[in-house]
Amino acid sequence: MSKEQTFIASIDQGTTSTRFFIYDKSARIIGSHHVEFAQFYPEAGWVEHDPMEILESVRSCMTKALDKATADGYNVDSGLKAIGLTNQRETVVVWSKSTGSPLYNAIVWMDVRTSSICRKLEKELPGGRTHFVESCGLPLSTYFSAVKLLWLMENKEEVRAAIKNGDALFGTIDAWLIWNLTGGVNGGIHVTDVSNASRTMLMNLKTLNWDKATLKTLGIPAEILPKIVSNAEVIGKIAKGWPLFGVPIAGCLGDQHAAMVGQACRRGEAKCTYGTGAFILLNTGTAPVKSTHGLLTTLAFKLGPKAETNYALEGSIAIAGAAVQWLRDSLGIISSASEIESLASKVDCTGGVYFVPAFNGLFAPWWRDDARGICIGITRFTSKSHIARAVLESMCFQVKDVLDSMHKDAGEKGEVKNEKGEFLLRVDGGATVNNLLMQIQADLLGSSVVRPADIETTALGAAYAAGIAVGVWKEEELFASGQNIKTASIFSPKSSVEWRKKKVDSWCKAVERTFGLADLE
Repeated sequence: MSKEQTFIASIDQGTTSTRFFIYDKSARIIGSHHVEFAQFYPEAGWVEHDPMEILESVRSCMTKALDKATADGYNVDSGLKAIGLTNQRETVVVWSKSTGSPLYNAIVWMDVRTSSICRKLEKELPGGRTHFVESCGLPLSTYFSAVKLLWLMENKEEVRAAIKNGDALFGTIDAWLIWNLTGGVNGGIHVTDVSNASRTMLMNLKTLNWDKATLKTLGIPAEILPKIVSNAEVIGKIAKGWPLFGVPIAGCLGDQHAAMVGQACRRGEAKCTYGTGAFILLNTGTAPVKSTHGLLTTLAFKLGPKAETNYALEGSIAIAGAAVQWLRDSLGIISSASEIESLASKVDCTGGVYFVPAFNGLFAPWWRDDARGICIGITRFTSKSHIARAVLESMCFQVKDVLDSMHKDAGEKGEVKNEKGEFLLRVDGGATVNNLLMQIQADLLGSSVVRPADIETTALGAAYAAGIAVGVWKEEELFASGQNIKTASIFSPKSSVEWRKKKVDSWCKAVERTFGLADLE
């Protein structure tokens, strides 16, 4: 006998995998599936995905998650009210409106092929590296979508021709997926949401529209850009030929913004998602806060067309979990990512080893695309356990660098503290299952780290947004005080102030050694 209930689903399209989750009204997962896909590295510093493979990964995940839920007796077909979508940000695709085919591979957010374009613009624009900060909150960097689009326009004849002929559509991964899910060449809807748009360098943070002056300066035609919508509204329905035909897509957020919603971060509260990279966002409320310490001013979320816009300060770290993947895939020190905790636990310190994973440069708060990775302090005593522990520490040091900047930018009034006067960092993402990593993080911060019972808060946030749009949940209920803290694991610091200061000083010396090494390539 099938179980008649209300369900919400979410597509979670990340940097290395796609996942699909089906939730009941209590936000309990009743079906899910996960598919990994390939990354391509055509040259040093270049990272690409096949957009068609991503599309097929979504189809596969939807089908198999639905099959699992149905096999367990859930009538998802009749009870599914909406689907939310969350995705890797900044990664770009340009495709043909008439054929639906990508005109080039997706250029991934961590790709640095655009460094020469950034340097050229820095020299030409009156405001240099910060020329567009006033409008979009972002500095000129290889990280953001606009310069990736410029590279495609300058280097790919297919893209130039399609733009000239009015046949090109541009978007981040959310726009690519929604266009295809809602019909593709047969009436697909070309939209993006405010959070993904805020990462392109092209959206004005105050008007939430494409910034005409920026488009003119960069020579980007507005006609190829998607319409910008809020994070929680009915966008369109799943088209024929897809699983779950007719179900509305009602939520869309970039992955880090979705995690903020999943963690129910209100003004003054911050979360860090540990994935391929690590991303710390602090909700600054309804007004953008300009950073003077190397952070990004960005949009947090807007949960409805008429809802208030929440803004955030963000610190983006390019390489976090990707360093663990490097140990596994490139060096063979571990055979699975989960092994790193037991390997690193065999020693109680790194033996003086410091690892800085500046594989493609450093993001916040350093913003050095000329940096390259180093491992220093190696002696004859150094073992693979020391290196494994140094990799875990590198993730935590980078988070501390960002949080130190965040505290300076936000000030005492911009942060919420508990009754002990502590600023609690909420954490999520796959790497947070590593208890050693979480304890190292608390020790280096000198304050507690809070891990929710459900660490997949990115997918949950997209589901919440879709549920809000169709009336399954109310925003005020989801953001009720402390709802996630009650079921959390809390890691408290065990380190001394002296130990922490010595470690941080040594880390900063190691970071400085990475600068200017790009020329070694």
